[in-house]
Amino acid sequence: MSGFIDDLQKAEKRSRFRVIIIIFFVLGSFAGVGGGFLYWTLSDLPKVNAIEEYVPVESSRVYSSDGQVIAEFYVERRTFIPHYEISAHVKNAIIAIEDVRFYSHPGVDLIGIARALIHDIRAGGMKQGGSTITQQLAKMLFLKPEKSIKRKIREAALSIQIEKRYTKDEILGLYLNQAYFGTRSYGIEAASQTYFGKTVKDLTVAEAALLACLPKAPSQYSPFRNFDKATERRSVVLQQMLQHKFIKREQYEAAMQEPIPTSPHYRKYEAPYFIELLRQQLEQKYGGGLYTTGYKIHATIDLKMQQAAEKALTSGVKSIEKRHKPGIQASLVAIHLRTGHIKAMVGGFDFWNNQFNRATQALRQPGSAFKPFVYVTAIKDGMTSEDKINDAPISFKGSRPGQMWTPKNYDGKYHGIVTLRTALARSLNTATVRLASNVGLKNVIQTARDLGIRSDLQPYMPLALGASDVTLLEMTHAYSVFAYGKKMELIPYERIENRDKIVIDEILPKQTDILEEGVVKELRILLAAVVKEGTATRAKELKRPLYGKTGTTNDYTDAWFIGFDDNLVVGVWVGRDDHKPIGSRETGASAALPIWIEFMKQTGDGQ
Repeated sequence: MSGFIDDLQKAEKRSRFRVIIIIFFVLGSFAGVGGGFLYWTLSDLPKVNAIEEYVPVESSRVYSSDGQVIAEFYVERRTFIPHYEISAHVKNAIIAIEDVRFYSHPGVDLIGIARALIHDIRAGGMKQGGSTITQQLAKMLFLKPEKSIKRKIREAALSIQIEKRYTKDEILGLYLNQAYFGTRSYGIEAASQTYFGKTVKDLTVAEAALLACLPKAPSQYSPFRNFDKATERRSVVLQQMLQHKFIKREQYEAAMQEPIPTSPHYRKYEAPYFIELLRQQLEQKYGGGLYTTGYKIHATIDLKMQQAAEKALTSGVKSIEKRHKPGIQASLVAIHLRTGHIKAMVGGFDFWNNQFNRATQALRQPGSAFKPFVYVTAIKDGMTSEDKINDAPISFKGSRPGQMWTPKNYDGKYHGIVTLRTALARSLNTATVRLASNVGLKNVIQTARDLGIRSDLQPYMPLALGASDVTLLEMTHAYSVFAYGKKMELIPYERIENRDKIVIDEILPKQTDILEEGVVKELRILLAAVVKEGTATRAKELKRPLYGKTGTTNDYTDAWFIGFDDNLVVGVWVGRDDHKPIGSRETGASAALPIWIEFMKQTGDGQ
């Protein structure tokens, strides 16, 4: 038997030698014509030094304020990674299955071409390619994917030039960053994230072997489409790695036992409502380059605060739904008072089905949460927290002829002469409307505008009780002015760096002085009273100075609490999308305030 095998091996060697002799004979016979053909084919080759100017399509990444990746913007999911950060077994897996003599050939592997040609002759057709990794890179970067002799010759010539100019590791790194691995993943890092949910430097031998299967035929060997073929192909790669001594027998056996992924790791954004808002703003500024240029976007979102917000909203709404029928939505916004940085934003519970952001897009009546705009107008007009207002019946002309509008307090009672402090702390409607009448509704509207309210405000007395629709974001932003008298420009990101880590865009805090120090002092007294002795006394459990106001609309359709400490202003809204009641007696104090308290507990003092 051994003699028979030896005869076969000798016959194969003679066959290879004959094929090579035939190739050179044919080329020699047509040297004259071939020379002209080669000149025409190679005369307009692109310059390989263009690789140095080559800029791949690369995803832009969004980072939280503590440096964690929370989202990607891309057309092709790609993250460039230097060749020296790609582990040896990832490189070896690709070499083992694609180009085992990569480190020894000059860009074109004549032995590989001859072997492929012998195989094709025996198979009676084109079955094997013979292209090296360098040739594949040349085709990716410089040539059209056409099948022709001209393209193959140009590919070979370019490969030899590339090899002369760049190191083997640089070439391999470029190939791995450029190759398509299927499932919208371009480059080895994106593939590592998509298939295994980890960075390329953390890949195991088995994982590297699976990724090495994919560039040849991404759809055919995708574990998500053809699990059995992917498993078989990975085995081939591992066998090649073992045969060529890239791995040891124990590594091979362990790798063969590792499971193969069955579903991709698509990134679901952290803070998705915020990310979508950021994406829209940046797209207006950078256009399509946002998705292709590899920007590093350093957002203001604090990931711990964001997670605390989501947890508090989920817990709070579940608690309400135990008391009432389900279908309740909620939103939360947290802004840093000294910088204007948006630190947390939740726009609802169903972003992946519906991107409607209830923090920025939902126009809802704020109820009594609007009252501080009336009181700050009075204080700017010279009143103090201890000045008096009459909480007694009052009526105004309604919107129709002969119709009268008469506000009533929540408890149906009147409390006579009270201080502004008591009126706001106990959220007295009649006293507030009388105060708005005294200072002038136009002045109240102007105050709201100065503080940052942009939504339409109806110039009728019910406005004083929050009868005009606003968004949670603008209300929370306006409340931030109550803290220090300064309106900070809202900032969703601090800076943007290009792929070379050069800062191309930076936003610094920008403030506008709105309220004088004395006005702020009096206003803080009023808003602190809401917590100490008014509708938000439950917040005293936080045991630190707090300021804010509850809001409840007719029929309990909207519940609000907006408040601040010395560092953060936080707004919470609870309601139903169809504007139906949350449930009987679900006020701002019972529905929104508990969520606010839970968030503030988890964020400490907001620093």
